[in-house]
Amino acid sequence: MPLVYIDGKYHEKEDARVSVWDHGLLYGDGIFEGIRAYNGRVFRHLEHLERLYASARSILLEMPVPIEQMREDVLTTLRKNELRDAYIRLCVTRGVGDLGLDPRKCARPSVIIIADKIKLYPAEVYERGLRLMVASTRKNAPDTLSPRIKSLNYLNNILAKIEAIQAGCAEAVMLDRNGFLTECTSENIFLVKNGVLFTPTAVVGILEGITRSVVMELGEQLGFQVQMAFLTMHDLYTADECFVTGTGAELIPVVEVAGRTIGSGHPGPIFKQLLKAFHDLTQVDGDPIYDINGPLKKAAEKVK
Repeated sequence: MPLVYIDGKYHEKEDARVSVWDHGLLYGDGIFEGIRAYNGRVFRHLEHLERLYASARSILLEMPVPIEQMREDVLTTLRKNELRDAYIRLCVTRGVGDLGLDPRKCARPSVIIIADKIKLYPAEVYERGLRLMVASTRKNAPDTLSPRIKSLNYLNNILAKIEAIQAGCAEAVMLDRNGFLTECTSENIFLVKNGVLFTPTAVVGILEGITRSVVMELGEQLGFQVQMAFLTMHDLYTADECFVTGTGAELIPVVEVAGRTIGSGHPGPIFKQLLKAFHDLTQVDGDPIYDINGPLKKAAEKVK
């Protein structure tokens, strides 16, 4: 039974509770990060925490602890649960308030850290590939709610996910209001065409995923040209390869979109190279869980 961190205390899963007056519950007023630990190391820990604190600044949420303390709290939660390979869900809500929207009524933000296992897709999906559909639900425009804020309000994505489920697909591609490709409901997307790796530009309104950034780095290290571009469904339909990336999903090949077979209909060679490079990296790169003076400690202390 996992121990859950809530505002400085640990609770058994069955006893882990938040107030019904918490604005994270009432209005989705809060932020979160999904983080992975592999082989006793928290992968890209500082990058996740920096994005969390950037989201907080963007919504004028004053973080209750400095970033170096948050790092220690994540590591301590993993230690208490005796985990070396895990998924960490780190949430910060606006806190307990009243039934109005006014965030000033919330005295103090609340921090929740859950460390457990995750399995978003069955193993065969990683070998055979995903089937995607195209959602009619459009991605929130960046001038209404910035997707760079990883907020607790995921209703836009959930509506598209419901469309995918009803269509018998595991995932849905989401477009912006101009018809450009953005991302899936919980993963970023990549295309391969003539040996070049493409991913949608952040301008169209995407969450700039940590795994997305890692894949772009690995692609360049493997000698591939990597481009961020304005992409359409035609680009996706005619791609040689396609795959999605995310902290929870990692890398998953896509073999069909809206009834169109992508490439050969099987995971492509560039995807396979990237997947191996990603798995190799996660085994050696990260913030050590059981070394309290790990290499990221000093780096985290510099970020206030």
